[in-house]
Amino acid sequence: MGVNNQHKVLSGNNALAHGAWVKLICGASNQDLLSISDLCAVYAVAGVHCVDVAADIAVVRAARKGLDWAKNNYGNRPWLMISISDGKDVHFRKASFNPKLCPKECPRPCEKICPAEAIEENQGVNANKCYGCGRCLTACPLGLIREKETNLVIGDYKHLISNIKPDAVEIHTSSGRSKNFEAIIAELISAEVPFRRLAVSCGLEGHNLTVNSLARELWQRHSSITRFGLNPLWQLDGRPMSGDLGKGTSRVSIALWEKMKHLLPPGPIQIAGGTNSHTIEHINNNVGPSGIAFGGMARALIQPYLSQAQEKKMNLRDWPEGLELAVKTAKDLINPWATRRVSL
Repeated sequence: MGVNNQHKVLSGNNALAHGAWVKLICGASNQDLLSISDLCAVYAVAGVHCVDVAADIAVVRAARKGLDWAKNNYGNRPWLMISISDGKDVHFRKASFNPKLCPKECPRPCEKICPAEAIEENQGVNANKCYGCGRCLTACPLGLIREKETNLVIGDYKHLISNIKPDAVEIHTSSGRSKNFEAIIAELISAEVPFRRLAVSCGLEGHNLTVNSLARELWQRHSSITRFGLNPLWQLDGRPMSGDLGKGTSRVSIALWEKMKHLLPPGPIQIAGGTNSHTIEHINNNVGPSGIAFGGMARALIQPYLSQAQEKKMNLRDWPEGLELAVKTAKDLINPWATRRVSL
């Protein structure tokens, strides 16, 4: 099919052990369900070890379609992770406004700044495209745009996990939410679905935490995780929902890891939030975190191919020329990390 892997893709746990782990953050909605399937397929073929999607049955089904296609055609099958939260979190929101309130003469800065192209002409926010970055909230000159929380309640998780059966779960947490965190783990355990990893995501920005207080919070989470016999993965969120596009964000996640690496509980550390193609430039290739998560940049790089496939009224998976270019683009982003072999 014209797409070849240039390196051996390590299994998830081996990749974490060698600092080579790469995760795709698919986003809360990323375009439509067809695009989710294609996006997951492209990055699976390129060699990511995990795909992180919203805890939504339709989204999970679309992601699995892409992952199964990659497994059947290329032999690569990343873990499927779902993200949830133990409280209010910027990762679990959508933008919303009434387009009838917009003046005709408005230059529509919200539409121009939206990285997901979720704000369409003479329309409001397309919830299927919005992944909650929040850029439009401050862009509207009249302050018409509001955020709408999309998080689930704790009692929903047992049924959801029983139906989805993910390979891994990530819980976004913040200060003072240890009881909620433990209640969610109890729900997850009651679903009787084995997880390869339970990831915990938090950072400093937006959480009113210092380095030391973040470490204390994560040690509390570690106590809950080990009590239930789960394997942790610590995600340090350098600059949450930044869009991950600007070169200036590339240092933030590395800087947070350097501050936190000796303070965290046992377990592999993954960096996220502001990560992009420049992040690798700020790390010594012989040391570093166990892995990295790419979000906004990973999606933006593949979006042109997804859009062209839609114009052709076909799946990107069924367009050999576009698929080959998309996979090459994905590999250019992830290979500097996926080919690392560092003993941690």
